[in-house]
Amino acid sequence: MPQVSRRSVLKTGLAGSGAAMAPHVARAQSGRDPSALLAPRPPMGWNSWNSFATTITEAQARETAAIMRAKLLPFGYDIFTVDIQWYEPDASSYTYNAKPVPAMDGYGRLIPAPNRFPSSADGSGFRTLAADIHAMGMKFGIHLMRGIPRLAVEKNLPVFGTRYRARDIADQTSTCPWNPDMYGVDMTRPGAQAYYDSVFALYASWGVDFVKMDDMSRPYDAHAPEIEAAHAAIVRTGRPIVLSLSPGETPVTRGEHVRRYAQMWRISDDFWDEWPLLEAQFTRLENWNPHRRPGGWPDGDMLPLGRLALGQRDTKFDPDEQRTLMTLWAIARSPLIMGGDLRHLDAPTLALLTNRAVLAVNQSSTDNRPHFVQDGLRVWTARPEGAASDDRYLALFNTTDKPLTVAVPLRQLELPPVRRATDLWSGDAMAVEGPRFARTLPPHGAGLYRLSL
Repeated sequence: MPQVSRRSVLKTGLAGSGAAMAPHVARAQSGRDPSALLAPRPPMGWNSWNSFATTITEAQARETAAIMRAKLLPFGYDIFTVDIQWYEPDASSYTYNAKPVPAMDGYGRLIPAPNRFPSSADGSGFRTLAADIHAMGMKFGIHLMRGIPRLAVEKNLPVFGTRYRARDIADQTSTCPWNPDMYGVDMTRPGAQAYYDSVFALYASWGVDFVKMDDMSRPYDAHAPEIEAAHAAIVRTGRPIVLSLSPGETPVTRGEHVRRYAQMWRISDDFWDEWPLLEAQFTRLENWNPHRRPGGWPDGDMLPLGRLALGQRDTKFDPDEQRTLMTLWAIARSPLIMGGDLRHLDAPTLALLTNRAVLAVNQSSTDNRPHFVQDGLRVWTARPEGAASDDRYLALFNTTDKPLTVAVPLRQLELPPVRRATDLWSGDAMAVEGPRFARTLPPHGAGLYRLSL
């Protein structure tokens, strides 16, 4: 990998106080389960990784946010997230500089690279950009690597508000295998929690609402103290910041722990637009289903739809696979975070993302569960939230490479006899005759229905 030239360390002022929050949120933060009110429904939004890699600039962010406000916000997509290396002046692709020189303040806290985010040049960090995103009616998110910058350790910078320095808290044996930016923080050392507290206090003062924290969920037990530290630091800011842990695969046996300390957690490594990766998510979402609840969402990762990879290509998922992706994320209630370049959003992709009936399954359903009835067929059911009737949602998936005709016994799915169904993708109504629900699904295809008595 190419090396970057050494630059002087940039400094900002001290962290300001976190933004005030409503009393009910404050009570939730200090209570036994502070996560419950932070993400009562699966988060929805956009993230820059799939389309911009490490390279997004302020101009590109603002252009994208304006499109998001116009086209996606009306349907509930409200979290705008700048992904990895916003602090790297020379970020250029999906690879990382071997000897990074990140923009930092005098306390080892990462700040936006001013050559890429000019509004940060006055030392205000993302405060201006976040305020403008908020003015659009959206929330502002950033990506953060676990730990403390290696450059801060090399310079042995002070930990804000303490007599300790970076070398006092860094664990130089704890490194990310795929990114060279950081060392882990040894949470047994004095000053370690204070460092995380200072980081999140700074970002809360900018108006950050969402943090995707990377190099956290794998290996889980080794990083659990830092997961707890990030959670504690967020609570101390007084700002309701959603914490999303990445990448996976988060171990299912740690479901209770991760749900206590984060609102989202990845169930796999990076998910891209390849059928084997999508097929593997079925089993993962099935395994995680018992651990999903309001305030805690197993995360199948971003939606790699539309224009991807620095504009070099469109998604490799065919239309049936795209519908399968959205149907699975909807019925399993995975967060819906669009990853494609919104500047090239075409009509079919927009329609896929904004089907209100499908989004209602993701946002407002209960009793979601898988059923296992036939090889090559995946089946989920759910109940519409708050429905006065006995309606049910039914999702059918053909994971084979040939058309599949199925006749699913409703009794086997613990469903009552029904008379009619609505195809949620097309809006078409259909009669249901007899004790079975029969459909033909295309290869790698899916159907999503609302069944009514």
